[in-house]
Amino acid sequence: MENITIKINGMEVSAPKGSTILEAARLAHIEIPTLCYLKEINEIGACRMCVVEVKGAKSLVVSCVYPINEGMEVWTNTPKVMESRKKTLQLLLSNHNRSCLSCVRSGNCELQQLCKELGVTDEDYYDGEKTPSEIDDSAPHMIRDNSKCILCRRCVAVCEKIQGIGVIGANMRGFATFIGSPFGMGLGETSCVSCGQCIAVCPTGALYEKDCTDEVLAAIADPAKHVIVQTAPSVRAALGEEFGYPIGTNVEGKMVAALRRIGFDKVFDTDFAADLTIVEEAHEFVERVKNGGVLPMITSCSPGWVKYCEHYFPDMTENLSSCKSPQQMFGAIAKSYYAEKAGIDPKDIVSVSVMPCTAKKFEIGRPDEDANGVPDVDYSMTTRELARLIRKCGLKFQNLPDEDFDAPLGLSTGAGTIFGATGGVMEAALRTAVETLTGQELESVDFTEVRGTKGIKEATYHVAGMDVNVAVASGLSNARELLNRVKNGEAHYHFIEIMGCPGGCVNGGGQPQQPGWVRNTVDIRGLRAKVLYDDDKADTIRKSHENPAIKELYATYLGEPGSEKAHHLLHTTYIKRKINEI
Repeated sequence: MENITIKINGMEVSAPKGSTILEAARLAHIEIPTLCYLKEINEIGACRMCVVEVKGAKSLVVSCVYPINEGMEVWTNTPKVMESRKKTLQLLLSNHNRSCLSCVRSGNCELQQLCKELGVTDEDYYDGEKTPSEIDDSAPHMIRDNSKCILCRRCVAVCEKIQGIGVIGANMRGFATFIGSPFGMGLGETSCVSCGQCIAVCPTGALYEKDCTDEVLAAIADPAKHVIVQTAPSVRAALGEEFGYPIGTNVEGKMVAALRRIGFDKVFDTDFAADLTIVEEAHEFVERVKNGGVLPMITSCSPGWVKYCEHYFPDMTENLSSCKSPQQMFGAIAKSYYAEKAGIDPKDIVSVSVMPCTAKKFEIGRPDEDANGVPDVDYSMTTRELARLIRKCGLKFQNLPDEDFDAPLGLSTGAGTIFGATGGVMEAALRTAVETLTGQELESVDFTEVRGTKGIKEATYHVAGMDVNVAVASGLSNARELLNRVKNGEAHYHFIEIMGCPGGCVNGGGQPQQPGWVRNTVDIRGLRAKVLYDDDKADTIRKSHENPAIKELYATYLGEPGSEKAHHLLHTTYIKRKINEI
């Protein structure tokens, strides 16, 4: 690729032809501030924070969209540039709710950080009229507070371009502009799938999940309640970021220790239920293949994807596996098998989950998710909420010892761990399904063709005398593309894995928020996923059906995979929804 040489702040920089000034500056280790920019997602130059001086230009230019040319001279920190950025921040603050102390993003707000860096104080703004705004709390998973919105449009771009949904946008014009849903609808009235990707990219506190930490603490304080918690595999791969650890640090042991000290009666692992899901799902797949069932079978672990299918591909809900997600399977088993073994009335068990996903908050209230006459899961917290809870309880996370999950619902395999990465459910299922179909032990359990963060992956495996075609998609716009190929007869698969969030659960809408410059320059998904694959590789048991706790569960309680009891507890039903129907 041809390179171009320019000067930035008097230093020569060589950058690929077609680069922007912003990209070239990063090669020189100069980070030009941005608020709206997300690489290949929201490149609109709207916030004006990234302005720079260019020799010969009549005015300041927007570096995130301005291409470089040979011999260009750029200055990123002149008094004119700094004054412009400062004035932009002052204007934003003049129409901003500055209740920073009570804001969920305080200390991790990109607007707040830039104000600190450029010396803009709480009193340093233009006084005048403010855009009227209302709180939208109509969705089951999140709240929109437009009094803190800076109209960067990151949320709009992610919803439309990455997820292919587009239920939010810029309404009105000029000073009256606000972000919302069409025709004055609340988000909960639209066909939003609760994925939370809009929250993940918001630079301020305008979008945040509905917090249930106070309710969880109240349950823990109730002596009549037995409060248990399960944690999804992706949580251990990201929670450390909230406490200063590098992206891609496994903090499983400290996470378990923290949960015990918060006061949970038992600390369990969703990976156990992931193994259980695989055993049921592999059985269902084999039954469909052998008996002419509906194919391709599509995974049902991601509630954002399930709701998307119900809204946008209702005719394909028969393709969905009837298996509940690991979160819900865990809850059902906890309030039946575990309750019986522990001698506890299911009504006295409070089942809490910690998930990388905001859609789990929607899932716990779905129909047919109460196998024991009570909700399978009572509260679902995000990774961010757990971090808040740890701080609220005064725990020094980095100083905690490493501790293990409780048995038996804390025992799992490497296959259960990789559920959190795109392709992980497929690989885990293949490890069990192939051995079930062939009756032989796999020489290698690694199905590397379905790994990686690419949006759509395909593979064919020759199993028991037949070619099994599989596909993996993450991010709902990729799901749409893949399913349209299937509907149009352009592709033929037996088994499809779909995850609602790009890159899978490691990049879920409930994971720790990273600023725009990190999202633009660091492979967050890859680093978090590596935690899970490293864990799998180091595990002594890497196939779900070999989990001794799962074997015990079937031998003493469920019978066989797909049994009547297993179907009652572990399977669910779906709804053919209309667009804009909650």
